[in-house]
Amino acid sequence: MIKVARSTSYRSNRIIAGGLLVATVALGLSTAAQAQTLDRIRSAASVKLGYDPDARPFSFKAEGENATGYSAALCIKVVEELKGELGRADLAVEWIPLANEAAYQAVQDGSIDLFCGAEPVSLTRRKEVSFSVPIFPSGTGAVLSTSAPVALREVLTYGQPSDRPIWRGSPARTLLERKTFSPIAGTTSEGWLAERIKTFQLSATVVPVETYDQGIENVLNGNSNVLFGDLPLLLDAAARSESSGNLIVLERHFTYEPLGLVLARSDEDFRLVADRALSGAYRSEDFRAFFTEWFGPPDESIVTFFRQTTLPE
Repeated sequence: MIKVARSTSYRSNRIIAGGLLVATVALGLSTAAQAQTLDRIRSAASVKLGYDPDARPFSFKAEGENATGYSAALCIKVVEELKGELGRADLAVEWIPLANEAAYQAVQDGSIDLFCGAEPVSLTRRKEVSFSVPIFPSGTGAVLSTSAPVALREVLTYGQPSDRPIWRGSPARTLLERKTFSPIAGTTSEGWLAERIKTFQLSATVVPVETYDQGIENVLNGNSNVLFGDLPLLLDAAARSESSGNLIVLERHFTYEPLGLVLARSDEDFRLVADRALSGAYRSEDFRAFFTEWFGPPDESIVTFFRQTTLPE
């Protein structure tokens, strides 16, 4: 009996020791993960910033320049904060153009430190990556041709509450039947549109497009009746079109989605630096002029958004 008791105690001690070892290793891995980005930047004396070259006015490549745009400029503010945090005034910046689908993988494997684009913050996306505090109050919008029927415009602009069954039998439904809708592929607009069509059992055609410029062209040539995408990007693409006078951007958000800078999960030290830099920028006296450069003067709702987004020290 004594031998059995000793054997049991020995096995128990081994189990406890093994558990402590696993916990210690896990804690070490967690600590390493948190410090990973800052250590990598400090060691390389360089920050790798990814950006979407087709996300004007958030990020794009101007002729003869590196990445520019609203998000890119905010990322530079994060770099300035990093210089002070790490005591490295000599930090270099490397800009890496990436399509959205490649950006998340690049963040996850450490190929880039921060992605500066127009990425909506969502619970689904947070399974893969983390986000800074919001940088812009975005959402799904729509573009039509000026030749589109006024009734179609009115239905899309004002609509009727989705919880009223009468909607299915109303003239509104008839106006949306047999239309061609184009969402930007891979965005939340695509998923939202698919859900709406399924909910209301519409006989409509969905033709996703890869870029905003392509979507605008399809609306102009009649291949699509409506283009859905992030509202600020739609506004910019429509304004840049040579046929901008033939386009209408509806004054409506179909969804509300704050945008954020993308960084790796489980890296709270780096996220703290990013959030401190952004909050400081939002509090600064020159932020209104900074915002105006890319989007025009902010209205009261925009001012309120940033006032509520800013984190105190």
